[in-house]
Amino acid sequence: MNHDRYDDDYIAGILNDCRTIAMVGASANNSRPSYFAMKYLLAKGYTVHPINPGLAGQKLLGQTVCGALADVPAPVNMVDIFRNSEAAGDVTREALSLKDQLGIKVVWMQLGVRNDAAAEQAEAEGLRVVMNRCPKIEYGRLSGEIGWAGVNSGVISSLRPKLSAQGVQNHVLRTRT
Repeated sequence: MNHDRYDDDYIAGILNDCRTIAMVGASANNSRPSYFAMKYLLAKGYTVHPINPGLAGQKLLGQTVCGALADVPAPVNMVDIFRNSEAAGDVTREALSLKDQLGIKVVWMQLGVRNDAAAEQAEAEGLRVVMNRCPKIEYGRLSGEIGWAGVNSGVISSLRPKLSAQGVQNHVLRTRT
């Protein structure tokens, strides 16, 4: 797998197949990327289990925070890593040790996070891997939401999109299959 570039079908397939996410490194700070990525994914109908040992047992966006990946109830389709590249190796190894128990199919490393050795290990165990990408951004890009905001569309407009939230979801589902 070339981790420098991903086909849209590969990313869309993951976002369509993986509806339950364990977010390692979730933050209660609403200015942190993990907070707004979690909020966005929850709003799009994903189940997100936040993982942060310092917040274990507390609620974050209505979800109970787990102290470790091993504490997350099954199933978990994707492990989304909001930790640095070095820590991503340990998180990936933990995910591999729990993959059968939890049903993990994907290891996703966030923007700025890349660990080629961890990716190679995960792929050798049959998992799909994404590095240096954000599922929130990819969902918005593939659904057209980013274009609606005038980003990367070639057109800047103050008009609101006419497509309803259900229409967005249907559009994303159509492009994923």
